[in-house]
Amino acid sequence: MNILIVEDDNDINKLLNEIMNSNGYITKSAYSGTEALIYLEMQNFDAVLLDLMIPGLSGEELLLKIRQNKNMPVIIISAKDDKHTKIDMLKNGADDFISKPFDVDEVLARVESNLRRYNSEKNIYCKTNEIIFREINLNIDTREIKINGKDICLTSREFDILHLFIYNPKKVFTKSNIFESVWQENYMGDDNTINVHISNLRNKISKYAENEYIQTIWGIGYKLEV
Repeated sequence: MNILIVEDDNDINKLLNEIMNSNGYITKSAYSGTEALIYLEMQNFDAVLLDLMIPGLSGEELLLKIRQNKNMPVIIISAKDDKHTKIDMLKNGADDFISKPFDVDEVLARVESNLRRYNSEKNIYCKTNEIIFREINLNIDTREIKINGKDICLTSREFDILHLFIYNPKKVFTKSNIFESVWQENYMGDDNTINVHISNLRNKISKYAENEYIQTIWGIGYKLEV
């Protein structure tokens, strides 16, 4: 599972990386709010550890931008721990607040607790390298997929589209969203490319699954059927 660590202090950033890496998480470091926003637009993360007093885009501003279109735990880790700051951050979408200096075990426990809650709401069970959603099992390392225990063959793009849907089950994706997330390129309005990939993915899933998984939202795009 991927964790974005947004902290401009090198030593603290390194410590948070070590805590997460030693417990099986994959981490990405950002040292400013602006750098973090770039990573968030390029990659899907499972959680964000966010300092407030960072250069560029502030932690407060970054939190608001995350909550515009992202659904994942955001845990504030900050020395700016007065009552009003904590209340404001929680009201603006933070899931948790850890004061500096922090306890290593507490950070790990808070991360695991918030991830369990989010994944439970999404009906997802996660191991280090696997995502299980109802009948579907995705192995992130090998990029293999099983449905009801049977292997199915997906192209790289089809795998990435399914992964995107499963990790954002409540989000409605426009074709532009899908293309820019999976292809990592600007969308030029080529609906046919998305339509073909969605159709192929649906057909492959339907051979083994008892349920429909990709729902068309007419006039908008697609979402996962939960």
